[in-house]
Amino acid sequence: MKGFIMDFEQDNNLSGPTEPQPTEPISSLGAGRTRMEPRRKGAGWRIFWGIVLALSVMANVALFLMLIGVVAIFATGQRGLLTEEVIREGPARTKIAMVTVQGIIHGQLAGDVYRQLKAARRDKHVKGVIVRVNSPGGTISASDQIYKEISKFREEEKKPVVAFMQGVAASGGYYTSVACEEIIAEPTTITGSIGVISWYFVVQELLEDKLGVLPVVVKSGQKKDWPSSFRAPTPEEIQYMRDKLITPALDRFVEVVAEGRKAKLTLDDVRRLADGGIFGAQEAFEEELIDKIGYLDDAIERVKTLAEIDKAQVVEYRKPFSLTSFLSYRKPNILQIDRTTLYELGTPQILYLWSAY
Repeated sequence: MKGFIMDFEQDNNLSGPTEPQPTEPISSLGAGRTRMEPRRKGAGWRIFWGIVLALSVMANVALFLMLIGVVAIFATGQRGLLTEEVIREGPARTKIAMVTVQGIIHGQLAGDVYRQLKAARRDKHVKGVIVRVNSPGGTISASDQIYKEISKFREEEKKPVVAFMQGVAASGGYYTSVACEEIIAEPTTITGSIGVISWYFVVQELLEDKLGVLPVVVKSGQKKDWPSSFRAPTPEEIQYMRDKLITPALDRFVEVVAEGRKAKLTLDDVRRLADGGIFGAQEAFEEELIDKIGYLDDAIERVKTLAEIDKAQVVEYRKPFSLTSFLSYRKPNILQIDRTTLYELGTPQILYLWSAY
């Protein structure tokens, strides 16, 4: 029995100590203190890489938003934004701004010219302006708007403005040019065509004979539908259009040219020239419709002389590329005829436009 008890105690001792046995000697200074477990390995690196990952995500989000903004500007174009391109080197503190009147004159082009002149107003380094014209003309309203904006710029800014004609500067193109202080044209320029033209389409045969459509017009007075695209005009209707539309627009054209060229032409002189005929550069010079035959460099030198400057940087204002306007082009369907199309075809267009266009 005694042997059994001793064996049992030995077995209990073999099961392990009842109290923790230190594996290392404990100094008297550390007696009574709880031993601290060491920090797990790699915890600092995990925190570091977590911060790096968070910053990376934030940077990528910011770059993505910036990319969306750039694409949006590239696709739609920033409203009213114009870029400035240097076409002749010179000191940036003395500039000559080039304002372009290019193509058929309409409302959008008049707005473009307004924005170009506005940019020239804001730039205090601009000492003079060249209006480069290459246009056969267009609507009477848009031509007159451009004329007004150029005249207003000259009056308010007190800076020289010279017209430079290239290619074709006829009818409405000449109308806008006479707002300038002087006119210089290239030797091959076609100008003049002082006059008014109007046209519309008569679709009576198309509607009645081809499509079997019979238009019905109910009106309050005899002249309410003059002219009508649903029938051929009578001599009385033609004279009515001449008196109400053509003559007033021509009188306005003649007055504008006489005012712009008053140093060289009288009102009667302009009336004599206002038969709608075109002039080459040499003939226009002989008739004193222009002041000089030359090239762009001649126009630049003339502006420098009028502005009393020796050197200048010549800049041109341009609209930045817009992906939206490029992709929005749709091929017109010439066979599609709706109410708007009929209205446009049947409404007379009163134009300062060289009839060759």
